[in-house]
Amino acid sequence: MKHYFEKIANELALNVKQVQATITLLDEGSTIPFIARYRKEVTDSLDEVQVMNIRNRFQQLRDLHKRRESIFNSLKELEKLSPELEQQLLFAEDMATLEDIYLPYKPKRKTRASVAKEKGLEPLALLVWEQKDIDLEIELINYIDVEKGVNTKEEALAGVSDIIAEMISEQASIRTALRKLFLEKATIKSCVISGKELEAIKFQDYFDWEELLVNVPSHRILAMRRGEKELFLRLDIAPPEEEALCLLEKMIVKANNVSANVVLTAIQDGYKRLLKPSMETEIRVISKQRADEEAIKVFANNVRQLLLSAPLGQKRILALDPGFRTGCKLVCLDEQGKLVEHATIFPHTGQHQRLDAEKTVRHLVEKYRIEAVGIGNGTASRETENFVRGLGLENLIVVMVNESGASIYSASEVAREEFPDKDVTVRGAVSIGRRLMDPLAELVKIDPKSIGVGQYQHDVDQHQLQHSLDDTVISCVNTVGVELNTASQQLLSYVSGLGSQLAKNIITYRNENGAFTSREVLKKVPRLGDKAFEQAAGFLRILNAQHPLDATAVHPERYALVEKMANDSLCTVQDLISNESLRKQLKLDNYVSEGIGRPTLNDIITELAKPGRDPREQFEVFSFAEGIHGMKDLKKGMRLPGIVTNITKFGVFVDIGVHQDGLIHLSELTNRYISDATEVVKVQQKVYVTVLDVDIDRKRISLSMKNELSKPVTKKKTNNTPNNTSKDDMKQKLAALQSKFRA
Repeated sequence: MKHYFEKIANELALNVKQVQATITLLDEGSTIPFIARYRKEVTDSLDEVQVMNIRNRFQQLRDLHKRRESIFNSLKELEKLSPELEQQLLFAEDMATLEDIYLPYKPKRKTRASVAKEKGLEPLALLVWEQKDIDLEIELINYIDVEKGVNTKEEALAGVSDIIAEMISEQASIRTALRKLFLEKATIKSCVISGKELEAIKFQDYFDWEELLVNVPSHRILAMRRGEKELFLRLDIAPPEEEALCLLEKMIVKANNVSANVVLTAIQDGYKRLLKPSMETEIRVISKQRADEEAIKVFANNVRQLLLSAPLGQKRILALDPGFRTGCKLVCLDEQGKLVEHATIFPHTGQHQRLDAEKTVRHLVEKYRIEAVGIGNGTASRETENFVRGLGLENLIVVMVNESGASIYSASEVAREEFPDKDVTVRGAVSIGRRLMDPLAELVKIDPKSIGVGQYQHDVDQHQLQHSLDDTVISCVNTVGVELNTASQQLLSYVSGLGSQLAKNIITYRNENGAFTSREVLKKVPRLGDKAFEQAAGFLRILNAQHPLDATAVHPERYALVEKMANDSLCTVQDLISNESLRKQLKLDNYVSEGIGRPTLNDIITELAKPGRDPREQFEVFSFAEGIHGMKDLKKGMRLPGIVTNITKFGVFVDIGVHQDGLIHLSELTNRYISDATEVVKVQQKVYVTVLDVDIDRKRISLSMKNELSKPVTKKKTNNTPNNTSKDDMKQKLAALQSKFRA
């Protein structure tokens, strides 16, 4: 294990103690968010990414160790494990090298070489392999044996060549060198399968494509592989054949005689028949893994940005799921997101229905003192937005909401449990309203693969993708923190140390016993033991709790420390929270002890200054350009506001309000060279774009952000903290101020 700690430390530029401490904490059941937040002294302040990298690399090494042990056992059973072979296996540092060493001994199906060995030709093959100057004609005659199936010299020579070809293909050093050549100089060639041209039109860019594999971006690899999987394209991956054969000749041929000529022939056969297909399979796997890693990284980053996008906060919301023929589904939600009323209106199907819709909306806005309207960005969204804005309702925020995944939620078991007596359209409208209120709390109910920010997410390794997305969601949830008394089961399940069952137990306890009054009460939840409490408590918040620290990110294990600070300052904990001067008077070095260093103390002081503060950005109200509702309204050169909906390796997709996202190619994002779009924008960012081209037939819009300042496109900001102030209260305050100024 120590060797692994040193190896990981060297690879990740860390010290061995950090790696060892992190792995120990992980093995003890600590979560990544907990380690990064509350065990900084133990790990020397490693962040989540560093802890995650240690975990992932250590798991790879564990898998390598497990495979090595399996190979050892197999070779022992075969009685092939020599001291030399054992050393080779022990020093193998990656799975490919390990498998190369094992390959000659690996049980295999019948091959041409094994058949030749059964005919007794192996001794002659080994003699020829040594490339000594022998009389091959006489040797071949000696191995003719009709009973064994060797009838002629030609048959004997063919068998010898087959054995040598397999020997070449199974030599670890040869495979290593050839693998390096494939990785560095292989090209990937793509061509359309004859007769499939019309069906494969979406892959037309790859009908006749050739590129150096090392330069191919991940999205292109995945696109070509999808075309191959759907039987539209044929792919071939290989370096120049002459170069590969030349490499093998230099490594193998060491004489200039008849035996060497036989070896040379075997090299050519072995490469084409055995080595090239084997290496191509390996390189396909390697290139796919790399493409997967890149695509998953992009997807996870997009999901993180979407989950951490600014919440409107606890507002009374009217949410609309727009539609033409079937009408607009309308729901009213209170400050906690509870459904209080729902209806269907038809503002787009005639004057009479429009008047009824206006009457309904005005009535509900007044009845529930609605503060914001959220409109799904699907069919009829712009027309519905115009309808709502045309009502002239004062002090009402109108926001277009990305509804990707709302239909997935509405048909899910989670939605059925929450609204068993409501149809999917009502559930979808509720989801739209709630994701305006708090995107994170609502989106955790949906499979991240369904929220529209991926790049070939269905083509990548699904286990690896799910693992990465779970890490991302857990990180986001614990970064923000969770209000214990209002959180859903799905949100609680992502809290450090909990999981689905404990989250369900918490909800059951809350329903049966009422709101939690302190974090300590959590210990009464069935099956929530000390370890789960340790891991989860710091990420759970209780507003208006008995203990003021229960509403903060200060961990209960440090309450006594904060209380000592308050006692030393002759004040209460609440005084420390509300009085900056008291905090500034604290001499933190006096509180340093074993297990508590400056990192933890600094975190505590920061949290006391802004207790339970939401780390997400402040919400910004946004509007699309007026009069631009469809692609037919677009003209080259138009400058429009938009929202970034997805980021890929080749560019950025932006919603400009025409029901078809436009693409900003990477080269059009900025005037300077960039290799990653996230250097300039993030998901849900408000931007200005210029229309470069519109192709209505292919539904493609080309956009540019060159010469733009990338400034936020906002009308106003709105506070994302709970707001229970009514319009009447606001009017009274305004009147009082006006009276004061007149006086």
